[in-house]
Amino acid sequence: MTQLAQNQSFFKNFSKTFKTTDGKDYTKIFILVSTLFLLWGFSMGLIDVLNKHFQEYLHLSKAKSGFIQFAYYIGYFIMAIPAGYFAKKFGYKGGIVAGLFLVALGSLWAIPATKIGTFSVFLVGLFIIAAGLSSLETVANPYTTLLGPVNLGAARINLAQSCNAIGQMLGPLIGGQIILSEKIGETTGNATLYIPYAGIALIVILLAAIFLLVKLPENFSQIEIDSAKNTKIPANKPLWKKWHFNCAVISQLFYLVAQTGIFSFFINYTVSNLPNCSDRTASVYLSLGGLGMFLAGRIIGSFILRKAKPDKALAVYALVNSVLMLIVMLAAGRLGVIALIASFFFMSIMFPTTFALGIYELGNQTKQASSFLVMTLVGGAFTPVMGYIADVTNISFGFIVPLSCFVIIFLYGIFWKKIVYRDRESRFV
Repeated sequence: MTQLAQNQSFFKNFSKTFKTTDGKDYTKIFILVSTLFLLWGFSMGLIDVLNKHFQEYLHLSKAKSGFIQFAYYIGYFIMAIPAGYFAKKFGYKGGIVAGLFLVALGSLWAIPATKIGTFSVFLVGLFIIAAGLSSLETVANPYTTLLGPVNLGAARINLAQSCNAIGQMLGPLIGGQIILSEKIGETTGNATLYIPYAGIALIVILLAAIFLLVKLPENFSQIEIDSAKNTKIPANKPLWKKWHFNCAVISQLFYLVAQTGIFSFFINYTVSNLPNCSDRTASVYLSLGGLGMFLAGRIIGSFILRKAKPDKALAVYALVNSVLMLIVMLAAGRLGVIALIASFFFMSIMFPTTFALGIYELGNQTKQASSFLVMTLVGGAFTPVMGYIADVTNISFGFIVPLSCFVIIFLYGIFWKKIVYRDRESRFV
């Protein structure tokens, strides 16, 4: 087969990812929705820079600076259930537009917050932004699993989450250059803090206008019916009796604890382990190194999951990350930083894959289940715990928190198939 023929075959097979059995092609809609993943990825990446900024500018401990993540992810927790009900009443489009409105409002809040200059006032804006992003995630994550064949839902959500990884990579790269000083131990102050958020507000307003004008498909009943016909899990069982979903919520919660802790204290760990490394340089390592690996992992993972079993892939990735966290804790210097950067690659598929495993065969309960899975982002609010451990011991030992989390995720991946089988057999009552 010629190279041209191979390329044509590849793109033909890839395009099937977005085509349903009844002939509908959702490629363009998928691309548009994926811009939302880019948006919340950038916002999340930006807050990882804020930790170090406020530690320097306001002389906060690592535990106190962790309240940035606390405010952010509490916003996710509080808004997830209302967002699910809102989307159920007003549709996917209504949920997206409402979420974008809140993100714009919270981003514009950064302008007066920068002038006031207090930590608590800025946290209010982060809370509002997070509430908006919670609405977007509640809608967009399950929406991508519907834009094509049911059996490729995990591959699609991982591909969409690749855009999230791009945003998370750009967040510290752009934010670090604007907010952090290039000199070790110095800070730029709050003067430039509003700039990236003003940019977010402008982009969000533009996106809201586009979504208002575009007609989004809302009726996926046929896809859900097709899925329900193939399921052996009793449709009348409430969610709390479906243990593959319950365990997904637990696994997802611990994943968010791990991810947020690693992202938040990457700069601290790198500065501590690399001589003469400034905060700004460490933010570049975070964006191009760690989050670059995160992006590569999601792109590669979206193709791996077209062939591999999602539960097995999740277990393998979690096991590798458990080993890497041990190296981060026990090694010093460059080896520890390399292990920490490598962990981003193996974190990459965990959130979207667990999400897809959690909503597996749920049919018309998918929207409700998605709300609970998005609520697990409250795991990021536990960042002060990791910060406290780092304060009373050292930054390396603080990574015992993500190590413990990856072990739990590994167990979910290993036992997922058995849990699904038991759900189908109705052994749990």
